[in-house]
Amino acid sequence: MLLRTLLMLPGLAPGPYITAPDSLELVRETWVMGTRLVISVERDSTGAEVDASEAVLENIQEVEKLLSTWDPASELSRLNSSEVNQDVMPTSDVAKWLSRASELVDRTEGAFDVSIGALINAWDLRADGRRPSAVELARAREASGSRAISIDRVTGRVTRHDPQAWIDAGAFGKGVALQEVANYLKESHLKIFVDLGGQLWLSPASATRTINVAHPGDRERSTHRMLLPPGHSVATSGYSEKGVSVEGERLGHILDPRTGRPSATWGSVSVVSDDPIEADALATALYVMGPKTGPLWAESHGDVAALFLIETPSGVRAEWTTSMEPLVIPAQEQKQNRINP
Repeated sequence: MLLRTLLMLPGLAPGPYITAPDSLELVRETWVMGTRLVISVERDSTGAEVDASEAVLENIQEVEKLLSTWDPASELSRLNSSEVNQDVMPTSDVAKWLSRASELVDRTEGAFDVSIGALINAWDLRADGRRPSAVELARAREASGSRAISIDRVTGRVTRHDPQAWIDAGAFGKGVALQEVANYLKESHLKIFVDLGGQLWLSPASATRTINVAHPGDRERSTHRMLLPPGHSVATSGYSEKGVSVEGERLGHILDPRTGRPSATWGSVSVVSDDPIEADALATALYVMGPKTGPLWAESHGDVAALFLIETPSGVRAEWTTSMEPLVIPAQEQKQNRINP
């Protein structure tokens, strides 16, 4: 079992950002799902790029209407306010997405979990942030996880067992939106690149794209380059994007569902997959697992293409799984080593 590793010196850039190709593109930029959306469509003789960009936006907006927990009229908000111990059957799309999320909860042994709404409230992560008391944290943990909300994986039926329990789509919503875009455009001949809040997707008709990976603590600095194959998505989780300051301490926005506490701030994880939902969820789960367990878990699941950027006193160390190795482009000045977990 092998991982590649290299050392990056300080001053060299979580989330990948765009390296524009040498081609004429129609670029559309807007705000959706609480984040920035950039749609790039290579122009062709059919003139279909405008309709294609509109279709991408409409698919993402439709997912937002269903999964937003900021909109009290969304379907997920209605599920989250349903009566305790009342079985609620979502629409087919939402049922499908929640069933998929439930599968990923089991696969990651709880490092990824969508039923953490009570913990988000306890830490006030949607506002200014606060440190809950031991009693408050214990109560929030009781109201989180499968004991508080059950999702029938066959039907997608949802049952809340605790009045404080609710489902948060933050760790898989972008993946769902990009999966719907991928489903809609799977037969398209157009070359389309989508950046939804840092999660990227490249259409099957596109050429492989080179992207930059940002420094875990500074999104303006690039440390690494990687390849994004056609029909694939890359998602990144790290501490630089969001967070709150509580009593002078910076707390990350990624909660560990297993402890109920914010995950340690140690770096970032990027995951490449032809399944955007998987990429989104696994990036979160691997970050929660941490810089020691995360790489080992990813490598032991041979089909996971993951890149870990780990901050150290001497710089940023990168490790990647065997499945990721063909996609990594190390710079000449970066020292490469092989480690044996």
